[in-house]
Amino acid sequence: MICGQLVIGPPGSGKSTYCNAVANLLSGSGRRIALVNLDPANEIPPYKADIDISQLIALEDVMRLIQLGPNGGLIHCMEFLEKKVDWLIQEMKKFSDCYFIIDCPGQVELYTHHDSMQSIVSTLQKNGISLSAVHLVDSHYCCDPGKFVAVLLTSLSTMLKMEMPHLNVLSKADLIEKNGKLHFNLDFYTEVLDLSELVDLLSDDPFLSRYKKLNAALKDVIENYSMVSFHVMTIKNKDSLKKVVRAADRANGYVFGVNEEDRNIRSMLSCAMGGDYEIPMSTEDIGR
Repeated sequence: MICGQLVIGPPGSGKSTYCNAVANLLSGSGRRIALVNLDPANEIPPYKADIDISQLIALEDVMRLIQLGPNGGLIHCMEFLEKKVDWLIQEMKKFSDCYFIIDCPGQVELYTHHDSMQSIVSTLQKNGISLSAVHLVDSHYCCDPGKFVAVLLTSLSTMLKMEMPHLNVLSKADLIEKNGKLHFNLDFYTEVLDLSELVDLLSDDPFLSRYKKLNAALKDVIENYSMVSFHVMTIKNKDSLKKVVRAADRANGYVFGVNEEDRNIRSMLSCAMGGDYEIPMSTEDIGR
């Protein structure tokens, strides 16, 4: 079984920076890493990609030849990759002894409405590549009740659409109050506690009454599913990075090892019970 992370999220949430930081963290701990750039708009990523979609298709060429804008061009690139997914599978199997970190485009509609990314992931899974989604969201949205409710709804929509193990992560936590003060402590936002308190903070201005009613209705949808929660991450804080990696490893199955001989029963039971234990950074340490 090949394992890895599919790093998704809106533009500016820190996906490429996260991919680079996690790759450095894990490779420094002895884990073999393969970096994949699936973002055609990410022409100069902050890492050296082992597999790059630019080897298959270039966004600039699509925009020039088909006369599409950036968003339409990116969707065309993902649809083309969906048709040529065998190329991606063959490239990834060249690194079958590696843990994959896949940097994805930032267009939200690719994960909430469009089918190509979900189809690509489904095909990868059918070919023995087990991935967990790491969905980054800029933590400054916590400072605005309306925006945070919108983030919750987008996260839920992404989880339902992608149909894969999923982690939501509040990125740039060290900068969280640069755009305003939090109304509650951070646990309120990470655990997604009583959202009615958040809706109550919205303006009672009669002109915005319908907006407040809409947020109240969305709050009910989110709470009824009870699926959305967040990890907190600061890119310069290795402990917060390790917590995200451990959660991703639980989700994609890496912690269980690549075969029956490598499995550690106590680790499996602890993972199943949600225990907080030190997950090894490399497969060589699994089972010790």
